[in-house]
Amino acid sequence: MFALLGRIAVNHPWKVIALWLFAAVAVVGLAPKLTPTTDQSAFLPSHYESVQAMNLQQQAFPNDSTPAALIVVERSDGAPLTATDTAATVAVAGDLTGLGVNGVTGIQVTPPSENRLIQVVSVQMTKVTDPNDKTQSDAVKKLRDELKKRVEGTELKAGVTGIAAQTLDQTESANKGMAIIGAATVVLILVLLLIIFRSPVIALLPIITIGAISSTVGGLIAMVAKAFDLKVDSSVNSLLTVVLFGVGTDYILFLMFRYRERLRAGEDPKTAMISAVTRVGEAITSAAGAVIIAFMALTLSTLGMFRALGPALAIAVAVAMLAGLTLVPAIASKLGTKVFWPSKSWQREPQGVLFAALGRGLGRRPGLVALASGAVLVALSVAALGFNPTFDLSSGSTSDTAESSVYSKELLKGMPAGATQPSLVYLRSDARLSEAQLGAYRTALAATPGVGQVGAPRLTTGGEVAEFQVTLTDQPESDAALATVRGPLRATAHSAAPPGTVAYVGGLTSVFVDFKAAMEHDYKVVFPVAAILIAVVLALLLRSVVAPWYLMASVGLGFAATLGAAVLVFQQAQGNSGLIFSLPVIMYMFVVALGTDYNILMVARLREESQQGHDPRTAAALSVRHTGPTIAAAGVILAGTFASMMLAGSTVLSQMGFAISVGIAIAAFVMAMFFTPALTALLGRRAWWPGRTGRPDGDEPDDAEWYDQSTRQTTEHAYTG
Repeated sequence: MFALLGRIAVNHPWKVIALWLFAAVAVVGLAPKLTPTTDQSAFLPSHYESVQAMNLQQQAFPNDSTPAALIVVERSDGAPLTATDTAATVAVAGDLTGLGVNGVTGIQVTPPSENRLIQVVSVQMTKVTDPNDKTQSDAVKKLRDELKKRVEGTELKAGVTGIAAQTLDQTESANKGMAIIGAATVVLILVLLLIIFRSPVIALLPIITIGAISSTVGGLIAMVAKAFDLKVDSSVNSLLTVVLFGVGTDYILFLMFRYRERLRAGEDPKTAMISAVTRVGEAITSAAGAVIIAFMALTLSTLGMFRALGPALAIAVAVAMLAGLTLVPAIASKLGTKVFWPSKSWQREPQGVLFAALGRGLGRRPGLVALASGAVLVALSVAALGFNPTFDLSSGSTSDTAESSVYSKELLKGMPAGATQPSLVYLRSDARLSEAQLGAYRTALAATPGVGQVGAPRLTTGGEVAEFQVTLTDQPESDAALATVRGPLRATAHSAAPPGTVAYVGGLTSVFVDFKAAMEHDYKVVFPVAAILIAVVLALLLRSVVAPWYLMASVGLGFAATLGAAVLVFQQAQGNSGLIFSLPVIMYMFVVALGTDYNILMVARLREESQQGHDPRTAAALSVRHTGPTIAAAGVILAGTFASMMLAGSTVLSQMGFAISVGIAIAAFVMAMFFTPALTALLGRRAWWPGRTGRPDGDEPDDAEWYDQSTRQTTEHAYTG
């Protein structure tokens, strides 16, 4: 099949290129607009309490909403606010109201704090869930500009914080980070490919090809999202960019390294490209298949964001695979050997001193190599036991100098930490709630550990539903706040509810509590299913029921080792309370799924060398020599791409970038380069059971015989290809 695909691409390149152009125009023209959402509650199933609370809120208080922004006012000298200062704050709020800022639905001045160190002005805004809707962001910018003018020259200072302000600052920080990541990715790919191939043509090939297919990918995702009513998270665009460039470049590298190898073996350019597609096509397809399966397993998640993200990333990988096996060969066949211009190094076999030496060492002592590389993985995996997921992202997603961060801290001078996003407790009854019931219930909530204050209840017109605004003593997204809501607050809300009533705890913290519970459930379902399906792909590729077991075990060790490395750096060395809650899923998507590519590429070459009659140790040595450079180049590019995220100045992006880059480095330089070929050499012919590949185990050479034979076969291989 892959030989036929190669012949079509090479013999009819213009038709293949034209077909891709036609498909791109058709998909982009027919695709609906992709509208992602930032509403986290939209991703949760309806049986979770936070969603039930939100639904009750929409029924009972359809116009109710938590203040989107908070204006914090204080004296410049830090002294308590005077009556004159309070009057000035009221006047400023009146001026801001009179401006009629678009998106602002109400501005309300609250009394000064008990210690009179701060005064808060609540700003209600039109609710938005589309991240492309800039109404709230523009409103915050306008309020900040006007507020600065009105307190300038007075004894007051003020700033805007709250969810809308934090979102604006986080978005600006993320945009800066993504610009750095995008630039670093392109530069890294160009520089490394120039070093490897010494050709600007081949260096630009991934950039041009992947850029050309990106619009097609976006259109296909929009079609699928509309057809299946999928809720797409706002982070999908940034992830798609990284996946497309990372996976696409890897597949192009796999192909071009084998193309160059066939040219050195004496084949003409067209025959060499057909041979390259034939020989590496199965490995690329299997690698892509494993990644697609891993991503599609996310559709089993209870969280809507992952159910949508999985198919989106799977589409990106599928399109990148098709482009790597059809579009790239078509373009390369038109260029011929000019794809390596101006370098002439493609004409001669390099000495390959480093990887040849690594291969010889592994072949001589596979047991020692397996033990050493396995020990590294196990040692790092132990640290993963200390992993603590956290939702406390606000402090790390913006700089400490951002206005929302500064005035969020200033707010703590006079208000409980949870004032920026209070929890909401709803009490529902079939009859009108009495004053005695409401008073007793409010008292019980206020006495709950971790609760700072409870506002007076708001009632519906009929008095059947009451809303209590509960301000926690901790930041709403902190571990302590989640523990309060998950434990004592929900327990008290339910047990203290009067007979004949039902209570629900809602708000952002409650959403995070349910989010965490849903993710813990998903870990038990998604990961095992994905592992089984990937093992099936490996079994089909290798025609073996043995190899998939130790390959998946190595991938599992790599995952644990990566998580352990992140725990050591961010929790132990830097003293953070935990790692971002979604890190295991992110690692699963990029480290397990993409890291499996390298294992598959190495094992496919091991099987190919064994089929040519080499004994297991020689096959391992030759595989490391000839596939090692490909895996090393792909690993460095992909790991470097993600490592650039650490330049964005955000703790969240730093944790993601570090974990993914280290995970990919482990997958490439520990698992695929050493652990997998060493285990395969130790298992010998048994690794391919029930297939019959290579020499019988009884005929395998001893160390001295192997060294002489390996040297001879490696030399022969360099000239015969």
